[in-house]
Parts: sequence; C-alpha cells; structure tokens
Amino acid sequence: MIEFEIVHRSARSHARVGRLHTPHGVIETPVFMPVGTQASVKTLSQDELEQLGFRIILGNTYHLYLRPGDERIARLGGLHRFMSWSGAILTDSGGYQVFSLAALRQIDDDGVTFRSHIDGSEHRFTPERSIQIQQNLGSDIIMAFDECPPYPASYDEVARATERTHQWALRSKQAWLAREVGALFGIIQGGVYEDLRLMSLEQISALDLPGYAIGGVSVGEPIEAMRHIVEFIAPRMPADKPRYLMGVGTPDDILHAVQQGVDMFDCVLPTRLARHGAVFTTRGRLNLRNAQYQERCEPIDPECDCWVCQRYSLAYIHHLFRAGELLGLRLATYHNLAYYARRMAQIRKAIHAGDL
Repeated sequence: MIEFEIVHRSARSHARVGRLHTPHGVIETPVFMPVGTQASVKTLSQDELEQLGFRIILGNTYHLYLRPGDERIARLGGLHRFMSWSGAILTDSGGYQVFSLAALRQIDDDGVTFRSHIDGSEHRFTPERSIQIQQNLGSDIIMAFDECPPYPASYDEVARATERTHQWALRSKQAWLAREVGALFGIIQGGVYEDLRLMSLEQISALDLPGYAIGGVSVGEPIEAMRHIVEFIAPRMPADKPRYLMGVGTPDDILHAVQQGVDMFDCVLPTRLARHGAVFTTRGRLNLRNAQYQERCEPIDPECDCWVCQRYSLAYIHHLFRAGELLGLRLATYHNLAYYARRMAQIRKAIHAGDL
C-alpha cells in the first residue's frame, strides 16, 4: 500500500509539496512520471532514469497484456523484476487505449470487447480483468477501469460514460479488495461539463480509495477548456490523498495544474518530441533538425547541467538527427527528461519558498 503526507502548503495558491511512500521508495511531489508504455522508457536505460532522479514511472496495461502478457510477467517475478526497475510503478487501466480503438471495439455495461492492434485477435476487458492484470504485473499504484469519452461528445454521451465509470469503479474496488495488491486510484470523469465533474467527484471520492485522478482531459479539447476543468475540480478533490492529472504534460500546463493542487503527472510529450528532434530549454523549445544549428558549437541549453549538455554540441546532435543515427534520439530524450526532472525540483523548491 501507499501513504501520502503533505509537507508544505502554499499560502498563495492550492499548490502543495508532499511525500508519497510506496513499497519501492519515497517520491517527492509534485512529480512527473516518465511513460514506459511497454516496460521501457523509449531509448533510455533504467540506470539513466535513476541518474535523472526519477523514482516512479508509468506502464501500460493494454500493451503489457498483449505483449508479453501479464501472466508471463507474473511468472517471471512481476514487472519490477522483469524490467529491472527498483522504483515505483503506476499502471493505467488500459481503458484509454481500448477506447481509442474506435473501429476495433464494442462497449457495453459489463466491459469492452476489442481487437488487438497487433494481430486482430479478439479480447475482452472488464473492471475485474483490468484489476487482475495490473495486480499480476505487481504495480505499486493501479487505476480503476473507466470510460474516457473523446472530445467533442454530447452531454448525454458524457453523462452515460460518467455513470458507467462510477459503476466500473465500484467493481474495480471489489476486485482490488479481493487481493489488495497495489494501491487503487479512482478516476473522475465528466468531460467539460461542470455538473458531471461534480457528480463524478462525489461518486468516486465516496469510495475512500488511496488516491484519485482527473481523467478525460487533453483528449482534443482546447487548452482553455482543459485548464478550466483542472481549476474547477482539482481543489475540490480529497485534500489528504494524492491527486493525479492523467496525460497532461507541457511544462506550462504542469505549472498551472500544480497551482490548482495537483501532485502527479504523466505524459509521453517529452520523450515523443525528443524522438522527433524537439527539445525543451530555458530559452524555449528548439527543433534540432533546423539547419541553423549545423555549425553551432554550444550545447542544447547552456544552463542545463545534464551530461548531454556538458559533452555534446548542437552541431553534433543536429548531425545525428540528419543522419538518422539512433544516438541522437537517446541524447534528446535524456536531455528532455533532465529538463522535466529539474523543473519539478524547481517547482517543489518554489512552493516551499513561497515563490511559485
């Protein structure tokens, strides 16, 4: 199980600094969790993640269920041992991936039948099966199975998905209590509709779970709408439990959500952008493929102390991307995650100092 303690609250916003105690270590919050979809943060080793100070990563239930299989991972000692990761692991429920397969799935009140994007084979997820898979993986934090409606969706469509999410959360809790492996987080849905968000918050928080998440944002809605929902619902979530904003990850959006009292974040953005040559710096975002960098001897970011910036020039990394060399992807990914780790540390420090 986990324990959450709030170390400091901001006097200027809803921001707070906390410690999340897990079976695999203590995590300082607010925290960003790199996404390791298939038990791997793309292009980096577990040693490199540890060097950067990350103590929790995210794994994907849908992908790990299909390949190599949750039962195989369980036989091999669980996901931590399988991937040689000593930190904590959060797994999503697989719901978002299943619901994104619009042409390959059918939803009913009991669960979802879908076809694998790999070989077209038919599978079925229910709340009970999702919890079983995550517990087989041995995750520290597991997510309730939910329905994540896309944007745009009508009020009636979102209302049906929100009620289904409530019913599935009840079943997820019962399945979790049967084994009590991992800490179960409930997910608040409701789209961009305030009354549905409030209804979902009341229903899910009544389950008295170890933590809660805001789902169904960053699914196509305008940034202003996403931020409004975060502002509206995050400060109303249980104050003594960790608050997790799912799938939101630009530096500005993270800062905004921290000010609303959010503690945990995940997003593929820093690693995905890095593989396409985009890097975050204190001067803004750079595209390493741009010709303007082909004779630049300075590092990606002169203010960054990561080993990539200490050793390699913009010109060299530009060359790697233009030549299709895999090292370029690794260097850009490492730098981006270093940027995120440093930024989260700065945010925690600023909350403590009252300077956020």
